[in-house]
Amino acid sequence: MTAPALPELEIPGVYRIENISVKEGMPLVLDMTRAVYPHAEVYGDYITVQEHIDVPPDELFEYLSDTRSLGEWTYSMRDFAECDEEGLWVSDDRIGDHTKIYTRTIASADARTVDYHCAWDQGKHLWMIYLMRVIDAQVVLNKPGSVVIWTNCRHPYYDGNAYPETAPEGRPVWVGDFWELFYAGHLMELRNLKAIAEYRHANGQPIKPEWMK
Repeated sequence: MTAPALPELEIPGVYRIENISVKEGMPLVLDMTRAVYPHAEVYGDYITVQEHIDVPPDELFEYLSDTRSLGEWTYSMRDFAECDEEGLWVSDDRIGDHTKIYTRTIASADARTVDYHCAWDQGKHLWMIYLMRVIDAQVVLNKPGSVVIWTNCRHPYYDGNAYPETAPEGRPVWVGDFWELFYAGHLMELRNLKAIAEYRHANGQPIKPEWMK
């Protein structure tokens, strides 16, 4: 069955084949395709990195679902300890000198999504959200392994600490100071994940190490 042409979709700025032909729409698409893009347009409010990892998706998902895995493949999160609140972990974020970072991992095995809810200094409002999805590469690329897509949204608190009373005295930086470097930093970390996981898989080792189990 074909959906009827609904009057409520006749809204300025909504382009559908019912109101704009392919010939008319092509110039609009071409105008949106540029050889050079402004940095703020690409990395302003959202950061997304992606990578193929030659590891079975279920095994990679299991590894990422354990918060402690961040202590291996991230650049600066170390020394994880579980808090009194179940599922909440605290660790050192060494990019922020003497900074504690709190993390809760929310994962869905059915969708293979892994969301890290984090915050510097305090664990009551985890506003830094890192959204990851592990996809079966056989489905999307017709080859073994996984595709990992990682997105970060620019929460307003990146522009200013909403909980200054919890910050360590004399810390010279705020996490949002690094936003312009997030794309490169996340890509480096994703490549860390790729290197670690592929090394273990190639050498017959479990992706999630025994000490995590």
